[in-house]
Amino acid sequence: MTYRLVPLLGAAVLLALAGCADPQLASLDRELADIRNNPGPTPNVELPEIPEYEPVPYTAADERSPFVARLPEAEEQAQGSEELAPDMTRPRETLEAYRLSELRLVGTLVEDGQPSALVRAPDGQVHRLYVGNHMGSDFGRIVSITSSSVQLVEVVPTGRGGWIERTTRLELNGQDAGQR
Repeated sequence: MTYRLVPLLGAAVLLALAGCADPQLASLDRELADIRNNPGPTPNVELPEIPEYEPVPYTAADERSPFVARLPEAEEQAQGSEELAPDMTRPRETLEAYRLSELRLVGTLVEDGQPSALVRAPDGQVHRLYVGNHMGSDFGRIVSITSSSVQLVEVVPTGRGGWIERTTRLELNGQDAGQR
């Protein structure tokens, strides 16, 4: 009985496949070939006028960053001393144009017993500094150079007319400046 079903099943499959054929497939191929050979006129697309670029200068670079604390907290804030005020007539050194957090200690050297620090500025230039040099925007003066850090004393305003000293360190392993 199963032998009689096989020819019927084969005939049903052939009939189903014959129904899937499209008699207009050849005419569709011809129409697509015509479109490929002659796509028609190119549409004229007008581009909008591009305004001239005018750069706007950034003028807030010299102002305090909103992400850096202003001063020590009020309860820690002493009145400070006017005697600690930095010498405003002293010529500023190159690295005093940058915040300490923008500077990176990239190495230290000892030559003839005198330690020096190699500090990279944001512009990529590396500067060699010694004890007594200044760096950072808070009148930082280098007081110590070790094999892995540079210690500074910064003079910052209290906000009440006085000045206080703050000890800060720049680490060789790339950590940001830390306060003590």
